[in-house]
Amino acid sequence: MNPLKQSNLGILLQQFFLERLIQQRHVSTRTVEAYRDSFTRLLAFAEQHLGKRPADIALSDLCAPFILAFLEHLEKERHNSIRSRNARFAAIRSFMQYVAIKEPSALALTQSVLAIPMKRFEKPLIGFLSREHIQAILQAPSASTWSGQRDRVMLTTLYNTGARVSELIGMRIADASFETGPALLIHGKGRKERQVPLWPSTARLLKRWLRQNPRNAEQPLFTNRSGGSLTRIGITERLLLAAQTAATEYPELATRRISPHLLRHSLAMHMLQSGVDITVIALWLGHESPMTTHMYVEADVQMKRRALQSVKAPRTTSPRYRPSDRVLQFLQSL
Repeated sequence: MNPLKQSNLGILLQQFFLERLIQQRHVSTRTVEAYRDSFTRLLAFAEQHLGKRPADIALSDLCAPFILAFLEHLEKERHNSIRSRNARFAAIRSFMQYVAIKEPSALALTQSVLAIPMKRFEKPLIGFLSREHIQAILQAPSASTWSGQRDRVMLTTLYNTGARVSELIGMRIADASFETGPALLIHGKGRKERQVPLWPSTARLLKRWLRQNPRNAEQPLFTNRSGGSLTRIGITERLLLAAQTAATEYPELATRRISPHLLRHSLAMHMLQSGVDITVIALWLGHESPMTTHMYVEADVQMKRRALQSVKAPRTTSPRYRPSDRVLQFLQSL
């Protein structure tokens, strides 16, 4: 009897989530949810194509051809983007790496799955807004209404900190400090915390907002009208409303795809263009590796290259190099 056919996939999955992800790696709730959704899709696909209930699926069923079929299903039938396909596969890869340690007899199976490459895709040039566009959006909310005042402070804080929208939602009043130097404590991905300084103008707006809306220190920094936490959709809608108002002054904003993450990209690019070191930007944004932040450098170089292409180069001539060796001629022809 093949020992892999007797391997209880359900037990391995439970150990992977409870021991590996939650206890050992101490990942965030969002990561657990993303991995959970990936395996829910995988087991549903297995039930449909193997005719087995999830409880009856063996580890040996998750062979490389089956995983490849699942990834193809995601792209062609569920119309997932390559980025989404890779995210689902990353969860499977992480599980297989864990299985390779827990079940040495499954080494051949895990290695065959881990040998499947991530699919490459063309990364779009990072978009960002000019300082003028940012200023117009931040000034757009009405100062005469409660929601408008909140939106001004909230969007200014979002841009100043370069926070992810999930980090903005998680900000509490206790996270703001004004004594030694205005700053905000941000609870980032993977339960990592970082403190980001505030511009004096942002600090003044925030202090005034807190004076006008006194609440418990553990309450959300920005709330809806009923005092509850804002949602990702709610924050995005308020930003879009501000951008729509700003578009009356800058019509080109109406053609842009505006999102909270665009403010984060904009801050990073503005810091880079102002000469701020890339490692400082990485710390500011809460990137685990400066390599993640390097994409802003690449985007900046590409934009400069496009600008160069728009300028005609001076006409110069140089003699054409002709290799004298047949091997060199072959290589030059490639």
